[in-house]
Amino acid sequence: MISIFHKKIFLVDYLNGLVDIHNHILPGIDDGAKTDEDSLNLIKGFSEFGVTNFICTPHIMHNYYDNTPITIKKAYDRLSMDLRKHDEIAVNLDYAAEHMIDDNFENILEDNQAMPLGKDYLLIEMSYLQPSFNFDTAVDKIAKHAYFPILAHPERYVYFHNKFGKYASMKSKGILFQLNLLSLTSKSYGGEVQKVAEKMLHEGLIDFVGSDVHNIRQLSLLKEIKVTKKLLDRLYSVIERTIQSFY
Repeated sequence: MISIFHKKIFLVDYLNGLVDIHNHILPGIDDGAKTDEDSLNLIKGFSEFGVTNFICTPHIMHNYYDNTPITIKKAYDRLSMDLRKHDEIAVNLDYAAEHMIDDNFENILEDNQAMPLGKDYLLIEMSYLQPSFNFDTAVDKIAKHAYFPILAHPERYVYFHNKFGKYASMKSKGILFQLNLLSLTSKSYGGEVQKVAEKMLHEGLIDFVGSDVHNIRQLSLLKEIKVTKKLLDRLYSVIERTIQSFY
């Protein structure tokens, strides 16, 4: 007999009011939404389960997505104009960026071209192949510019999975962690990433959550995710913290 206490719950039923601080819904600017229609369909899909507040975070990645405040603002204005034509879609939209820690990142900082979440936080990422060689230096410089660094999807950096103590070490240096909600299913990035994501939640290492949705397929996966009551209890406080920090 299956105990009701082990029954799994649809995650999206508890995302109402979430501020999605990590997504790729701006059109035609990176590997996310390609067209205005793609962006609108993603926003409509999110609104079905009560997510209507977004901070759009396109990649800034040297030699791949060389976005700037100008290019990102242009895409944001384009999407905002489209939304004004659709009164049935009521959303709050802002923009920032997801910054790759690469050989150009420190130049962006020094030129005051970084794009924070709100006024105080900077969303950063590393390669999935290996840690950024200048990561520690970059984090120090982020602090000197009076930003709090938020490392996007730490659960996806497989080179840390067998060095789990590295996460606590990074947090001791003031680095905040943003979990991808998509990591809570093996269908997104694999079973190992899901396992590490759940472990990080249970150990209280996660500060914020975001969708990191790029396309309709990923949004559909998000709608399918089921979690246990125990995991949801851990997750819900992080959801609330994300709302309180960025609403």
